[in-house]
Amino acid sequence: MYKYIRPSKAKRSFEYANKLINCSISTPFPIAYIENSTVSGLKTSYYISKHIDYDFEFRELIHNPSFPEREIILQQFADFTFKLHQNNINFLDHSPGNTLITKGNGGYQFYLIDLNRMRFETMTFDKRMHNFRRLWLSKTMIKVLAETYAKLYNKSYQDTHDLMLKYSRAFQLKINSKKLRRSGRKMQFKK
Repeated sequence: MYKYIRPSKAKRSFEYANKLINCSISTPFPIAYIENSTVSGLKTSYYISKHIDYDFEFRELIHNPSFPEREIILQQFADFTFKLHQNNINFLDHSPGNTLITKGNGGYQFYLIDLNRMRFETMTFDKRMHNFRRLWLSKTMIKVLAETYAKLYNKSYQDTHDLMLKYSRAFQLKINSKKLRRSGRKMQFKK
């Protein structure tokens, strides 16, 4: 399928990284991609980028509510995500492990990784709030992100907060329900 119908994950990651850089969105610098294929299709593919010495992942903000400067980082992350959306980039895998963060020059720098799932499309308010859903945000995190994003987008805090909360909770409920179903199946097999 990947050789004849759609580009490989490696090729998409390489091309999307270049698009991000052209929009001044940080990502590890793309070097190359390699595809190994046979007549029947793609066997393996590899994406090569520059290594980033990052300080932490976004996920650490979720697991440690007392993380130093957490509120400042979240405000700057809201600004980063707003810039992504303003460039009509819908990062479909906007999740806790896919944003690397470095500290320096009085602020924080955010780098997107795992780039093969993106859409380049007009980002409506609904799509923007939906894009936050995979980040596994707490109520406190949503409050900070919504406050900053609302100001940037010139939307009311309440509308921004309510829609971001709605999509975040729906996603978390869906994942937790899947985990419960899986654990239920495991218990049935043990009997």
